[in-house]
Amino acid sequence: MAGLSGTSGVRREAGLAAMALAGVAVASIAGQIATLPNLAPWYAGLAKPSFTPPNWVFGPAWTALYLLMALAAWRVFRTRTGSHGSALARNRRRGVQLFFLLLLLNAAWPWLFFAAHAPLPALAELLVQLVAVFATLSTFWRVDPFAGLCLMPLFGWVAFAGLLNFEIWRLNG
Repeated sequence: MAGLSGTSGVRREAGLAAMALAGVAVASIAGQIATLPNLAPWYAGLAKPSFTPPNWVFGPAWTALYLLMALAAWRVFRTRTGSHGSALARNRRRGVQLFFLLLLLNAAWPWLFFAAHAPLPALAELLVQLVAVFATLSTFWRVDPFAGLCLMPLFGWVAFAGLLNFEIWRLNG
């Protein structure tokens, strides 16, 4: 009997990890579809602030951020909450909802900035995204503090992206 519950536990963990990884993979691919065709000549031709990272930084940075997002989500997905109406269960449910909203917002930004060549609407979307990151981070923290910690780099990166986006809009107005 213990072997069966162990096997089902491993399957559950693997399924939850796959769900977290699939979510971030879909967001990443959606963003790349909008970004890659617009790096040259559009993005390359924009005036950018001096603190703009070189293009090669974005791939490794986003890979690390997406892995941390998947790890955070997996930890929240796998949390056993006991009673359906408990505070932990409500926070877990809200955290999962916020996480998928965050992925949607994350995938939408490249379509506004790169595909639509619209830095100002993209900036507005980033401000909403920053609020969503903070709400997700805070909710994840209440379920699993380590999961909340995993989203702190994302909060910093999205804040930095907002500043960069603002400066690009300002310089290219």
